[in-house]
Amino acid sequence: METALLSPSILMIITASMTAIFLLRPKVIKAPFWRAMVTPLASIIGSGFLVAGPILAHVAGNHAWIAMLLLCGAAYLFGGAIRHNIAHIEPISPGQLPVSYRMIERFSDFALAFAYFVSVAYYLNLFASFALRADDIIDPYLTRWLSSAVIFTLGIVGAFRGLHTLEHLEAVSVGIKLALIAGLIAALTLAMGVAVSTDSFVLLEFDHGTGMHELGILLGLIILVQGFETSRYLGDAYDGPTRIKTMKYAQLLATVIYLVFILLLTPYFTGDLPTLGGETEIITLLAPLGAVVGPLIIFAALASQISAAIADMNGAGGLLATASEHHITMRAGYLLTAAAALGITWTASILDIIVYASKAFVIYYGLQSGLAALACWQSNQKHRIGKTMLFTAGVLLSLLVLVFGISAEI
Repeated sequence: METALLSPSILMIITASMTAIFLLRPKVIKAPFWRAMVTPLASIIGSGFLVAGPILAHVAGNHAWIAMLLLCGAAYLFGGAIRHNIAHIEPISPGQLPVSYRMIERFSDFALAFAYFVSVAYYLNLFASFALRADDIIDPYLTRWLSSAVIFTLGIVGAFRGLHTLEHLEAVSVGIKLALIAGLIAALTLAMGVAVSTDSFVLLEFDHGTGMHELGILLGLIILVQGFETSRYLGDAYDGPTRIKTMKYAQLLATVIYLVFILLLTPYFTGDLPTLGGETEIITLLAPLGAVVGPLIIFAALASQISAAIADMNGAGGLLATASEHHITMRAGYLLTAAAALGITWTASILDIIVYASKAFVIYYGLQSGLAALACWQSNQKHRIGKTMLFTAGVLLSLLVLVFGISAEI
């Protein structure tokens, strides 16, 4: 899939480099609106773009883009509940909130801290899987040992020195991550154009189920579009209207990026999800674009997953301290997070961890949807009944994920 003038791999390097140069400019990094938007955006597409294609192809075949659209729609529903709570619950001082509201918020904090436990395991197991793929190693046992070493190190560093000194990695990794995605989309677009113009464009037809099993797998993939809730916890830096607007823009932009990426990736689908190494199958799928694609994906994966894990470990420590009224210190929270992540790493495969993370986050989303529904029902807002029903649907959706979500393990 190359032209005489420009190959997809060269275009990918050029596009990624130009995007990185732009996004890593101090003026861009420090722009308040961009910072408020890029934090949820980077979380939403952070690990999802690494694993979404192969897993959704396994679930929905060439209709993977529809499955992706459904996931993004579910995320937007949950995001709407959180945006409602930013606008209507957050401005009220805790002492003036009804007891039921305070209880839901307290349970939400613990639920999100627990979700962070699982997501740290998820991010660092992905980190280890992609690190080993640099040497063409696909070994779940070695993946567990490598991810465990990183989890243990972060837990110890956090307990004795704190992790705030490592937070500067996030700004750089976000730029790298978004630059790589821009490069991949450019390369895939060129390859698609060449294939169509030379009459070599082919979509493979392969069998995939369309029953409850596939629906269960889809329900277990909410983690792929998770991350928008980070806007709720940026209140020290940005006001409510800014966080509401930037969360909405981040979700809409992430939806566009995902749909374009999945549509362009569809011609590379084979219908197979390897028994081992399915989480890194994106490298194999995109090998036809050129030898440079694999190393660039691995580099971006390493940078983005370690920074995401640090961010979530920080988030877990802070939430545990707040929810426990500081009976649990932030540094003790780091150790608890590391211990939980180690336990998950050694008792579940990476595809199982994806489902556990999805279920952990939907507990939080369900509680936030319930809070939004309760607040709407008790308010005098316009369209009160319609909004109550909408957020109640979010609660029901979270229950469906908890009950029916299953792993894509084969």
